[in-house]
Parts: sequence; C-alpha cells; structure tokens
Amino acid sequence: MSTPARAYKTLAVVLRGRNLGEADRIVTLFTTARGKVDAVAKGVRRQKSHLAGRLEFATEVNLSMHRGRTLDVIVAAEIERAHWSGIVRPHAYAAACVVTELVDAFCEPDLAIPEVYDLLTGAIAAIGTSDAPASLIARFSLRLLGALGLAPPADSCVRCGAPFSGKGAWLDSEQGGLAGAECRAASRDSLELTAADLENFRALGARKGGELRAAVQANARVAKAIDALVNSHLGRRPKAGAHAAEFVTG
Repeated sequence: MSTPARAYKTLAVVLRGRNLGEADRIVTLFTTARGKVDAVAKGVRRQKSHLAGRLEFATEVNLSMHRGRTLDVIVAAEIERAHWSGIVRPHAYAAACVVTELVDAFCEPDLAIPEVYDLLTGAIAAIGTSDAPASLIARFSLRLLGALGLAPPADSCVRCGAPFSGKGAWLDSEQGGLAGAECRAASRDSLELTAADLENFRALGARKGGELRAAVQANARVAKAIDALVNSHLGRRPKAGAHAAEFVTG
C-alpha cells in the first residue's frame, strides 16, 4: 500500500479556529481532498504573516498543505471565495455559525464527501446575501442529513414503514423520523405535520433540478421538526442554534 504524498493541495472552508502559542493558530477545515481536517497555520497571528486575513471564518480558500504526524500544516493560502461583507451581519453570522457547526459535528475527520462540501459552500453564499438567513438553516440541515444517510423517509413511517395516510404524520425524534397515525402512540413527541407540512418537508429535502420542485424555506412546524431531528442525531442542540433562533420571525 502506497504512502500518501506529504504535500497536497485542496479547496477548503474554514469552520473554526483556536489560538496556539504566541503566534500560531489551529484551524478546523472542511476540505475537498480529505473532508474535515485540523491544521496549523504557523505565524498567522503575526502582522506580516503571508497567511493573515486568508483564513477567516466561513471563507473558502485554496490551500497548499503538508501532512504532519499529528496536525497538517498550512503552507500557503489563497482566497477562493469570501462572503465576509454579508456574513458579518449579526443575523447572517449566527446562521453561518449553525451551518459550520453542523458540518463540524456530523462529519468524521479524513472523510471527503463532495456533496457536503457543495452544500456548505452553497449555504454560506446564500446566507451572505439573504435578508432572512436563519430561514435557510432548515433546508441545509435536512440536506446535510440526507448527504450523510441520516435523513428520515418523507413518505413512510419510520417505525413500521407504512406509507403516510391523508391524516399527516407526527414527529418521532426518538426514532429519528416521522411516524404515521398507527404508530403515533409509540412516539413521545406531539408535533403533528399536516399533508401540506409533509409536502414542504419533501420539497426541502429535494435537490434542485430534480423531479420534485425544491423549497428553500420551511414553515414553522417543519422547521421545528427538522431542528428536533438534528438535535436527536447530535444528542444536543447546536451551540449556535439558540442565537440564530433569535433572528427568526413569524
């Protein structure tokens, strides 16, 4: 089995960072080459560093990397796309924090998933230009679950597999999905989704250009259901979620 090359190049989105020593920084990235990676940006906090200003939160960068024993090292960085002028708005920043936190929490290190990368970059771009960025979180969350194989069936009961009747469905966060009328009693949740809600749920999970017309925004009940499903899979609520919720209206 061949040894991976020590030097490599990749596109990446900056998920978060933390200071290391007096001038370095550890940056968590989601890359096209290796998925989620922690890497060291040496000297980045020095004023004259060639990396300064190029590894900001939610920025897409073109990186030259060197594999290390414990952490990879960022050798060079060029900005590919930056949406900072839009992301810096408080409501947009809160939404971007949720999106990056979900990718960070759900994705395993060293596992490249092209669909997740495309979802992440698309969501950040949309958040940067949206007047209601928090409203975009539900679709991103459901699409992310789908890309990771965690999205629940949109047409059948998560417990028995029977198709939903015209009576709608009920949230069953314990099972990570939606329950039909026959299995409602087994679910501890009481949130009901009507037939119209289910249509919105399906459209949110749809890919653009597919047979089903995709929806961008969730109604209040569907957004609540998706939020509960995400929390169930994570075992907690995203830390940024409460802050983003402050900007949701209606």
